[in-house]
Amino acid sequence: MVSTESLLAFAAMSLLVIVIPGPSVLFVIGRALAHGRRTALATVLGNLLGSYVLVIAVAWGLGALVETSAAVFTGVKLAGAAYLVYLGVQAFRHRKDMRAADMAAPTGERRGDLRTVLDGALVGATNPKGIVFFAAVLPQFVNHSAGQVPLQMMELGLIPVAIGLITDTLWGLGASAARSWFARSDRRLSKVGGAGGLAMIGLGVTVAATGRAD
Repeated sequence: MVSTESLLAFAAMSLLVIVIPGPSVLFVIGRALAHGRRTALATVLGNLLGSYVLVIAVAWGLGALVETSAAVFTGVKLAGAAYLVYLGVQAFRHRKDMRAADMAAPTGERRGDLRTVLDGALVGATNPKGIVFFAAVLPQFVNHSAGQVPLQMMELGLIPVAIGLITDTLWGLGASAARSWFARSDRRLSKVGGAGGLAMIGLGVTVAATGRAD
């Protein structure tokens, strides 16, 4: 139902967004630093479930509204682009303020796996970067003339979920295996934050300049 060209283009855009450390990635790293591999992997699962909740919400609600109104689409797209640029600027400006202690969840008794998954789902479902991405970018890769737009969005939404499963798992495993290496170097965290900020600014400009695929 979705063309191969749209799938590949959306996969490339998804990869660009997902590899930029955002709230969900920092949360996974923080849980790994605080509690280790098991908690990190449960958090990854929760994040992905929460992210797909956003896909469903856009597909059956906001996505339909955007589909029927070019003005609404343009407004959502420009608002999303502006917010991405804002997040990028803020990330770059405050890159030296990043601290491992700020990312790590409070230490204490390990929560159950189900509670950890639910925590991750909440973070994933309320992730500003995910909301902006799915609301402003996802509709651009839908073939509106083919119909069944919500199903197309849900199909496309599986792509970032699959990419996120791989990349977030790698972040979590890497952080849990080298937690002391991450925690004692604010300079490393600063570089990650600065690079992520610049990439998000570039993404915002790209979203603003991209039209809707009809």
